This record gives sequence, C-alpha cells and structure tokens, in this order.
Amino acid sequence: MSAVCAPSIRRLLQVVSPGVTAAMLRSYSLDVSAPLLRTQGYVDGRWVSAASVFPVLDPATGQEIARVADCGAAEAKQAVDAAYKAFQSWKRSTAKERSILLRKWFDLLTLHKEDLARLITFESGKPLKESLAEVTYSASFLEWFSEEARRVYGDIVPSPLRDRRIFLLKQPVGVASIITPWNFPSAMITRKVGAALAAGCTVVVKPAEDTPLSALALAELAEQAGIPAGVFNVVPCSREETPAVGQVLCTDPLVAKISFTGSTATGKVLLKMAADTVKKVSMELGGHAPFIVFDSADVDRAVSGAMASKFRNSGQTCVCSNRFLVQSGIYDRFVEKLGRAMDAELRMGHGSDPQTTQGPLINQRAADKVEQQVSDAVSRGASVLRGGKRLHGSFMEPTLLVDVSTDMLCTKEETFGPLVPVLRFSTEEEALAIANASNVGLAGYVYSQDVSQIWRVSERLEVGIVGVNEGLLSTPEASFGGVKESGLGSEGSRYGINEYLELKYMCLGNLEP
Repeated sequence: MSAVCAPSIRRLLQVVSPGVTAAMLRSYSLDVSAPLLRTQGYVDGRWVSAASVFPVLDPATGQEIARVADCGAAEAKQAVDAAYKAFQSWKRSTAKERSILLRKWFDLLTLHKEDLARLITFESGKPLKESLAEVTYSASFLEWFSEEARRVYGDIVPSPLRDRRIFLLKQPVGVASIITPWNFPSAMITRKVGAALAAGCTVVVKPAEDTPLSALALAELAEQAGIPAGVFNVVPCSREETPAVGQVLCTDPLVAKISFTGSTATGKVLLKMAADTVKKVSMELGGHAPFIVFDSADVDRAVSGAMASKFRNSGQTCVCSNRFLVQSGIYDRFVEKLGRAMDAELRMGHGSDPQTTQGPLINQRAADKVEQQVSDAVSRGASVLRGGKRLHGSFMEPTLLVDVSTDMLCTKEETFGPLVPVLRFSTEEEALAIANASNVGLAGYVYSQDVSQIWRVSERLEVGIVGVNEGLLSTPEASFGGVKESGLGSEGSRYGINEYLELKYMCLGNLEP
C-alpha cells in the first residue's frame, strides 16, 4: 500500500461513549502529518509493499484507521539480508558518529511528539496525556544510548607473564531481531534499538500487529535523522503472518541476537527457535507484580501509588500491580480510600478526549480475560466494591475486589487490565510467601515506613525491580528486567548496551621484556 500523499490525513470516527449514557455520540479525529503516517514496510532504506494489507483498528471504536503492508517471510528475509549487509559498515563507524545520529533521531522524536502521541492513542487506545509521556520516554532511550555509545569501554588486564599483554575488547554481536508488544508501541522499540545501534548492531523490528504505525513513524524519523539504509528495518505483519515472519527472525543464521518483549508463553517458543543456531537472547516477559502495604505505611501515599501503578494504560503494563496485599491493621482504611480515589480520578472514554484517564483494552480478547477473572473471583467469594462490568466493545470498568483469596484466577495469572484484587495478610512472612508464590518475577512494590522492614522485604522479594513507596519506576538510567520466568537479560541503564556486545580476549605476545 502506498504511503499517504496528502499534507495530513483526517479520519472522523464515531464512538458510543462507554459511560453511563451509551447513546451519547462523539466524533474523534486522527490528524497526523503525512510523512509520519506510513503504511508500507521499511527495508534497506526503502518503503516496500507486500502482496496484501491488514487493517489497523482504533480499539475504542473498532473503526479502521489504516491498512498496512502485510509482510511475510520473503520481506523478513530481505530485511535480515539488508541488515547483515549494513552491519559490515555500521560496525566500523565510530562511537561518536553513531552517537550523533542517535541524538538527531532523539531531537526529531521530540519535535514531532504531538503527532507521534496521536498515533499511539489511536492505535493502542491509551489516553493522549499518557501517549505524550510515552513519546518523551521513548525519546529518552535514544538520548541515553546516544551518550552510552561513547562509553563502551574494554579492559587492559595485568598479565601474569612479562612478554604478554592482555586486552578485553567489546564488539557488536551483529544483526538483532527486535520483536515488540502493543502496550508501549514506541518506547519498547527505542529501549532495544537505541542500545543496539549504539553498540554497532543493525536491527530488524517486528512490531505488534495491533500497533505498527508507531514503528513505521520511527522509521520515517530514523531516515530523516540520517540513519544509513539497512541499519533500521521494520517488517509489519498481521497475526496470520506472524509465525512465518517470526520463524525467519529467530532462525536465520545471519541473525545473531533476539530481543523480545511479550508473554512468557511466546518467549518460550522463541527461545526454542533460537536454540538451533545458539543466538544471544534477551527477553522481557510476563509479570504478576505484588503491591504490599504494611501497617506502618502512609496510607494516602500507598493509595496514590496504587492508582499510578494499576491504572496507567488501563492496567496494561508489564510492571503494573496485579496483586494487592494489605496488612490487617490498615486493610479497611486502604480499601475505603482507594475506592474514593477511583471515583474521583478515573474517567473512561476515547483516548483523544482530554478528560479521559481510562481508555479501552487493546481488543475484546483482553476484555474477556478481565471479565473472566472478575467472574471467577466473585464465584469464589470475592465482593465487588467498584466497577465489575463489561461495557461497550473492549471497555472494562475499573474494578475493585475485596475478600480475595489465593485460589482465585486473578491472584494466579497476570490480568493486564483495570482490576484491583485486595488480599488481607497478617505478618511479613505471610506477605512474602504470597508475593513469591509465582513462577514470574518482574516488579514488586512495598509501602512501609520501617527502614529495616523495607530492606528485608526488598531483598527477599523474588523480582527484578522493586518500588519502595513509589508506584512509577521506569527510567532509562535504571535497569529493567525480571527473574524466574519473567525473562533473561536487562534493558536500559549502563548495562543495557551489554546485551548487544560480545567480549573478545586479545593476547599480544612475544614482547621484549
């Protein structure tokens, strides 16, 4: 499908408001500069069509907002070949040259943040305020790794022999396959690609089928920034073509590295595919974050943290709180204040409405899962204090459950939706036992004013990220990664670039003493 040629494209969409008055009709408009609304794949510096296209839908309305090239195995292979060819020259570029280009890319994201945010809102459903925050967050990884590119240091190691010198060099691994999710369609790409390009790797990005427009807009800006042809490639595809594209990206011998963010189940499949050619792999997989509130906690701060952690992107983040564990002494007070905060602060609607804080879930399957967890909890004795209802399309009311027990689905599996199940506990040991009774361990949250308790619990929580008296954690300066089945490796921070580097030992021998 050809690129959009008009100065801008404007699509008027009608949506039944998911509020109390279902008959209220509103009109919403996607207005994005033509160069940024791309609908073809991007391979070797060229915009490429495919044999067919697939629709991209606004999850709030179900309306089609674009048709995008449905790339398959052939296009994926072309992208891998282009990336491999480009790697031969990109790896020889200087760290300063790569740094300058990444900084230019960062500047362009900042310049076009409003258009990029509108794309995110219309293809993922998140409120525009959150989409603007995501663009800032996305750009920050390009800025961070533009700086880290010049700080990839090797080592000179003292030799045990007088006639030898020992050097440890860091070199880029090669072509990296980047497979990203829909919930942060811009930031999950730059967090990986920024590190890869800074290290000297080239990439092939496969964005989620629900949200390809943000990835293609990044490609347009990468081209404007002067990123050489073949260094950054994007192959969008439908759900039907995903297995074939994934097969190429995870098995082609020219691919040296796979970085994936998504479900644990899919991650396991990709690991098996990567095993035959022993590729370097990093994975950020599922989470099931406990949010623990002790009797000593500042309850108002805990409620504020719970609201921020749980309801960002309607609960569709991998680090959002999933199980709320509240100590008996403050349980009733916490639940009462949280319910009041939900009433006062949450407003459902289309993401482009400035009053909206809660958009739709990404699709009806996602809403079905939340609805099933609520139904299961109620059938096992939980009570619904707020929400609980499935609304128009994929909208789901923010829901507060009490009298929750560990035999309920919502305490056993990740929700990815606006559901707050609150469990009561008596002792610190009990809270830790419940929190750690999971096969995943990405993030966890602790609210307490007892410093000794904070240290004990933080060290014993089986997670890769801990928020202490804080509900929003992510920043490019800090590492992001989990333990157990939540993944392998780490992204962001000064350690993130190491995922795209190999260590080479060089021995210089036969020197005159």
